[in-house]
Amino acid sequence: MEAILETDRLLLRPYVEEDAETFFELNSDPRVLRFVSEQQLLNVEQARQILVDHPIAAYRKHGFGRGACILRSTGQQIDFAGLKYLEELDEVDVAYRLLPAYWGQGLATDAALASVRYGFDNLGLKKIIGLAMPENVASIRVLEKRTALHRRGVLFGAPVFEIYDESVRSVLRG
Repeated sequence: MEAILETDRLLLRPYVEEDAETFFELNSDPRVLRFVSEQQLLNVEQARQILVDHPIAAYRKHGFGRGACILRSTGQQIDFAGLKYLEELDEVDVAYRLLPAYWGQGLATDAALASVRYGFDNLGLKKIIGLAMPENVASIRVLEKRTALHRRGVLFGAPVFEIYDESVRSVLRG
């Protein structure tokens, strides 16, 4: 399947149903789930259904959605990154969620930067937000210091970051 976007180290491609096993591995890991509001997945079939109902459906409805994040050097799926339209907020959110073995390597930063660039340059978005739980210091650092998103406030107990102006976009092109 063709990549949506690429960095030196990552490929981001649309999810397919066959990605359910890695998606299940990620979303059943307590180390990952402590930073998100979703419940632990129970099995691979549940993971497959979530992929069909959410990111795969989002591609058809909005033309974009979160995608499988692939390590270029090995072809290993390390899980997801990308943009998602949040209907309840009428906002587009950038997010990344990687298997713990890939934490601390700058891969979330690579994925977030590439996703934000893609949103502005390819989708013509005017604003992108990022959400992170207050205790998820690493994700807040990615949003705040690495992607140039600025803290806007708090929503559902989580800091909300946004980026939307042309001068800030020019910083991301670097």
